[in-house]
Amino acid sequence: MRKLLPLLALLPFAACAPKTDNATSDTLGADSARVVNVYTHRHYETDKALFKRFTEQTGIAVNVIMADDDELLSRLEAEGQNSPADIIITADAGRLGLARQRGYLKPVKSAVLESAIPAHLRDPEGHWFGFTMRARVFAYDKSKVKPEELRSYADITKPRFKGKVLVRPADNVYNQSLVAAMVAHDGTEKAQAWCAGVVANMARAPKGSDTDQLLAIGEGQGEVAIANSYYIGKLLTSDDPARQKAKNAIGVVFPDLNGHGTHVNISGGGVAKYAKHEAEAVQLLEFFVSDEAQQAFAEGNMEFPVKAGIPAAAVLQGFGAFTPDTLDLSQLGLHNADAVKVLEAAGWK
Repeated sequence: MRKLLPLLALLPFAACAPKTDNATSDTLGADSARVVNVYTHRHYETDKALFKRFTEQTGIAVNVIMADDDELLSRLEAEGQNSPADIIITADAGRLGLARQRGYLKPVKSAVLESAIPAHLRDPEGHWFGFTMRARVFAYDKSKVKPEELRSYADITKPRFKGKVLVRPADNVYNQSLVAAMVAHDGTEKAQAWCAGVVANMARAPKGSDTDQLLAIGEGQGEVAIANSYYIGKLLTSDDPARQKAKNAIGVVFPDLNGHGTHVNISGGGVAKYAKHEAEAVQLLEFFVSDEAQQAFAEGNMEFPVKAGIPAAAVLQGFGAFTPDTLDLSQLGLHNADAVKVLEAAGWK
């Protein structure tokens, strides 16, 4: 079994190979009052369109460095006070918590952000803010499974699903954050028992992405998969011939976490500690919770809006009503190391 590492064990900076997307300017960190430099893990066309729209509305140029979360954090560690980053965006609350713990973010006050974003989806002291939400749900084979068999996360550990569960590896941050939420709510012992139950019921060794788990259902390799809701939304609206088997096969359930609702995570961001364009950075974060941006995230990337009154995409509404867990998501970062230990102890590879 390969050794899992908690979030604090970052990749060496030398291993980083971030992609630069100079959306509106040729020089990252240009000495201009009308620029914002963004370090982001998100790689979606929706985001690119929103950066362009923000520039059109404000005249503020947006420069983008794209890499995975750990690479971005390694880059920030290496750059120190010389970092040109103004905003740090990650795809997981645990990574945002780590960025705060390591001193990469500065607290900011914004009435716009505080009024638009529920308290549990943002740092209590303003170091980071969630601007989209995704649920960690079950996709199941409609021809083999009844939805009432999957009402809680515990259900996939029952003998009924021996050899039927599909899931990605333990080093995936979405799995780590789900387990971190379990630790926060009920402690390590119960979380480890759940992980051990999942391991006992796996259809195959963990591998691939969330989408790979969904495609495996279409190929009959398992009956239930753990996946983020937006991956399922994208698959169900896809015209890709390779995805049609899965598209026609799967249903979706919002499982309950011991009476707390369905586990949710966020994409979000905060202002970098050494930001040279703090006002512009805050303005961009505020733009992300505008009605226009929230609708774009919902329709373009199948993510749940964080702002009240903005509807989810129709395909996600088709999954049915769900009750999201209201755990303070700062807990995901605080319990990540515990989650990694639990996953290792359970034999989740």
